[in-house]
Amino acid sequence: MSQYGAAVTGGNTIFRVRSPLATAMQLCLTENGEEQRIAMQRDGDDWVAKVPRDLAGATYGYRADGEWQPEQGKWFHPAKLLVDPYAVELDRRFTQDPALANFGVDTSDIVPRAVIQPPLPEVPLNAPCFQRGGLIYELNVDGFTRLHPDVPDAQRGTVAALAHPSVIAHLQKLHVSAVELMPITAWIDERHLSALGLANHWGYNPVAPMALDPGLCPGGVAELRDTVAALHDAGIGVILDLVPNHSGESDIFGGVFCLRGLDDSAYAHAPDGTLINDSGCGNTLDFAQAHVRDMTVATLRHFVRHCGVDGFRFDLAPIMARGPGFDPAAPIFAEIAADPWLADRVMIAEPWDIGPGGYQLGNFPANWLEWNDKYRDDVRRFWRGDGTASTLATRMAGSADIFGPDCRSVNFLAAHDGFTLADSVAYEQRHNLANGEDNRDGHSENYSWNNGVEGPTDNPDILARRAADLRAMLGTLFASTGTIMLTAGDEFGRTQQGNNNAYCQPMPVNWEARDVALEDHVAGLSATRAASLAAMAQFPEGGCWTDYHGQPMSDEQWNDPSLSAFAFHPPPHSDRPGFALDRIARTATLLAQD
Repeated sequence: MSQYGAAVTGGNTIFRVRSPLATAMQLCLTENGEEQRIAMQRDGDDWVAKVPRDLAGATYGYRADGEWQPEQGKWFHPAKLLVDPYAVELDRRFTQDPALANFGVDTSDIVPRAVIQPPLPEVPLNAPCFQRGGLIYELNVDGFTRLHPDVPDAQRGTVAALAHPSVIAHLQKLHVSAVELMPITAWIDERHLSALGLANHWGYNPVAPMALDPGLCPGGVAELRDTVAALHDAGIGVILDLVPNHSGESDIFGGVFCLRGLDDSAYAHAPDGTLINDSGCGNTLDFAQAHVRDMTVATLRHFVRHCGVDGFRFDLAPIMARGPGFDPAAPIFAEIAADPWLADRVMIAEPWDIGPGGYQLGNFPANWLEWNDKYRDDVRRFWRGDGTASTLATRMAGSADIFGPDCRSVNFLAAHDGFTLADSVAYEQRHNLANGEDNRDGHSENYSWNNGVEGPTDNPDILARRAADLRAMLGTLFASTGTIMLTAGDEFGRTQQGNNNAYCQPMPVNWEARDVALEDHVAGLSATRAASLAAMAQFPEGGCWTDYHGQPMSDEQWNDPSLSAFAFHPPPHSDRPGFALDRIARTATLLAQD
């Protein structure tokens, strides 16, 4: 694979970009505020330019010439400044603007430029700072740190804030094994949001896959590397949530500012030439193309080699194995496994997309973990009162019906997408009107309940039932086999006021209003789990299930939604703690670990 992007080497700076159908390419180089346009030379499907000096710190973009025939996948116009898909730092954030999609309108004042980097230091390739069975803590960098009272104002909302001693102390209190950072690479708002006065706060609409967002990571690669090192020193791994399934250039009405203006073949197309939209975001990257896979592997390698991250969570991961149908033996899996920088990293799939046959839970490689939405739904249903003990036991024992004897499940009760944990016991319906889509967006079925009142209440009985339900579900999670995940703030009752699709709502964690008693309860559960971490990764063979009176469970009890309690007793000499669950009416508590 050729060295794409900008490389400073031997006193020269060499640029390489892929654009097979362009008729000409210009490097737009900016030094000291002055832009110079340099004609690039064709090299097969690529274009190259060599500038005989060290340009580290300068900025650049590309302009591609050729036909403007969108229906033929040709979006070439020299008025469009294009971001290098291999950029690792940008000079500013992306801004949505109608000019990005308008033919002939110059976009040099709108599109960010890539910042040329000196040769980046390598981080020693050590074993991942994460162990299966541990606690993954999913967080939004901005939302998690924006209101933290101990973090200095200048650091709030940035990756550097995660290295603050108070933040690390909180993570250690919860015995977090690894933080999973929601996207920190550069993204652009969806087109419809600006008209509504809204913005994307989650980052799941990326542009250049390895370019860090200048707002979240203003110190660039060095900031991320230093933060990872600080977390590693505290025994906490770092997993990056990446979005290789689509780009922010959207559908055919979207803008031209990166891949679309360079190489439309990166996007998957139907036989009639229309864009395939298995991502639901207007386009889908085509992993049947080797150059798309190369870019993704290069992205992963960059973050391991130069930042030291422990692994990755992949949004809408089936798209990575489409060509066009899902293939569990897709080339991308072998390419990742064969890369010496990636072979031992933690790989986590969100195992669904919206394409045909898009639900692929349990079908990823044997060394990958998978988000298990069945765990979330079945645990919620049990504590809501319409699930069965047999289903709950299957989920708690590692979901062998899905994964077989080798548990690869990431068990979770709530995630960034959907209700928060506290909202799942306070709202029966989604409340997404603030998103501007007439409450049509977000999942309609959340397996939630409100304990008698929709939303906020001062009724002490309802509040007590909600608190007990939260403790019951959290206890279930921490007693379950497999890796577990908690979303930041759920340990102290974070709410989104019933919004289950809050990507466009600024909802930072309110550290001053947190439920400290619930937080301490979670810390206690986590301490118990951490004491036998290795044993939690796999369900022990042998042992027995009994009812609350110590008698073997009957078939009737296993399938009775009103069952009040049951327990698992590990085999003799096992280091796996037993657990007992008790539910009386709609008030529940975890007895063994309360």
